[in-house]
Amino acid sequence: MNIPSRSIKRRLRRTSFYAIPVIGALDILLFVALMLFKLILFDKLVHVPYMEMIRDDVMTAVGTLALASFWTLWLPARGRILSLIALDVVLTAVIYSDLIYFRYFQDLITVPVLMQAGQVGALGESIDSLLRAPDIGFFVDWIILVPIAVHTIYRMRKSRRSRINEPSYVKRSLLATAARRLGAGLAVFLIGFALVYVPVHKAKSTWAAELFTGNWWNMSLYNVTGVLGFHGYDLYRYANEHWLKDMTITAEQKEEAKRWFDNREADRKALETSDALYGRYNGSNVIVIQLEAFQNFVINRKIGNAEVTPNINKLLGTSLYFSNFYHQTSQGRTSDADLAANVSLQPLPTGSVFIRYAQHTYDSMPQTLKDHGYTANVFHAYDGGFWNRNMMYDQLGYDTFYSKNAFVIDEPLGWSLGDRSFFKQSVALMKKEKQPFYSFLISLTSHHPYALPKTAQTLDVGTFKGTIFGDYLEAVHYADAAIGVLVDELKTAGLWDRSIFMFYGDHDNSIREWEPFESFLGKSLNEADRFRILKGVPLVVHLPDDALAGTYGQVGGQLDVTPTALHLLGISSADKAMIGTPLITGQLKREEQQSSNKQVVFRNGAFTDGDVLYLPSEDGLPEHSKCYAFATGAAAADAAACQAGAAKAREELQASDLVVEHDLVPMLHEGSGP
Repeated sequence: MNIPSRSIKRRLRRTSFYAIPVIGALDILLFVALMLFKLILFDKLVHVPYMEMIRDDVMTAVGTLALASFWTLWLPARGRILSLIALDVVLTAVIYSDLIYFRYFQDLITVPVLMQAGQVGALGESIDSLLRAPDIGFFVDWIILVPIAVHTIYRMRKSRRSRINEPSYVKRSLLATAARRLGAGLAVFLIGFALVYVPVHKAKSTWAAELFTGNWWNMSLYNVTGVLGFHGYDLYRYANEHWLKDMTITAEQKEEAKRWFDNREADRKALETSDALYGRYNGSNVIVIQLEAFQNFVINRKIGNAEVTPNINKLLGTSLYFSNFYHQTSQGRTSDADLAANVSLQPLPTGSVFIRYAQHTYDSMPQTLKDHGYTANVFHAYDGGFWNRNMMYDQLGYDTFYSKNAFVIDEPLGWSLGDRSFFKQSVALMKKEKQPFYSFLISLTSHHPYALPKTAQTLDVGTFKGTIFGDYLEAVHYADAAIGVLVDELKTAGLWDRSIFMFYGDHDNSIREWEPFESFLGKSLNEADRFRILKGVPLVVHLPDDALAGTYGQVGGQLDVTPTALHLLGISSADKAMIGTPLITGQLKREEQQSSNKQVVFRNGAFTDGDVLYLPSEDGLPEHSKCYAFATGAAAADAAACQAGAAKAREELQASDLVVEHDLVPMLHEGSGP
């Protein structure tokens, strides 16, 4: 009879039944504890109201970690250790990437966003500015885990040679151990599944009944699933949408979308037949500027004795200025603003339409104007592939996309060419175009993180010096000077008095600390104030004859840009799949806020109609939704005043999503039902 050697006895002990529940449990328990700490740290750092981790959230977090790691129990001890360390590294990277993304976009990374990952490299300096000292907590365990991994790999290589000619009874023992490992792994899987299923099912059965079917904010999903559970669901959602699910749309959904757009088109048609301003500027050129991260709160403001935006302030004397105008972007940011202004459709809740549905058909400003004899060009001194612009602009009907290669980089600043030179060179190109033309210009210098070289800093920002808020003020001051250069160039070229000139901000500045805003504005800010500052961007429109100059309080949004321009030109938008409505009509009144049936709807379901401001709850609970008086920010006397508007906002978002995702524009043009 063969007597096992001492080394073989040690190997038998390592692979015994007791190694699975004791040593294996310690490995996984340590992994779960470390990762749970990181999930709690993530929750503290994102700090979304009403979403603090409670017992059910901890259960879900532990459950997702068990589901992520159960299979490691099927491996030998050293293989299990290495796998758990690798999982720690991968999941930490996912969690921390979400944190950085949240600080900039106030949302979580989704699969459609990852499809746009080629853009992340271009965010270099912006990402650096989003790092914080407490973030080190996500990586301290790596100091110990990496040496353990190296040592484990060394031991595995050293012991591999001793396993070649093991006796048969050792091999039988290993088989028995493998069976026990399989059972232990399945047990952990079932425990993890139960820990996830119970709280999620509880939420779905109560307050979150439509959580996984409606167009909810991703953070609402996070509130139920946790960050790792969210990514599991998002992967399933993407696979279901693109690979598993039959994406055919029902006749009822088609009819629903058609009915909604027919009603909106009828409203615009009625206005066209009754408004004296319709077609007043027929044949004018149209020049639209999309200003990077340019917000409304800086207009007509001073710091010390210096105006932040002196050129724009001067321009307001001969232009229409909409003081309650808002951006309506989502995860697509700049591309969403472009879509809203030129296509008048809502962005998607996840990803960018420019990336996900660039092959679909849209009713756009450039194509509509081309159908009426215009040339249409877009100008942006950056890489043509960024935000998939090359493909999307061709689909929208532009004649030429003047991207970075079309410009001489004689003023390198920020991401690319400085706005001053960009505007000068763009006007030089416009002068060569056949008129009438449509020119859409996208600025870039005032991009996050806003750090300009000292040679470009011309504003004394006082106590804000050295802060990102101070850098932002410097950047918008530079952008304002560039607008002054642009206006002068257009006048010199003889285009100013022949053109409808418009500019708006594309999105907020991603600064989430409110103390500098309050210091700059000289007042404390309530929740409604903050929302209006966050979403508020300027819209300035100059008409060829300086007509209608003044400040207007009517609410509006980026979806109104194209309908406004077409209305002034006398080109009907009544047959277009567009959501917005004209802002410049004979009904305008200067200064005062006007009550109307118009709503400005935001991607998360918030809306304002000029009377109330509705903010849906982040966690999905109706009782946490807010209804404010628009003018004061005080809680509305009748909270129910927002409910009908909230339902209308949801209908708008649903109709827009159906058109975008299912390419329904051709169907809407057929003039008949499905």
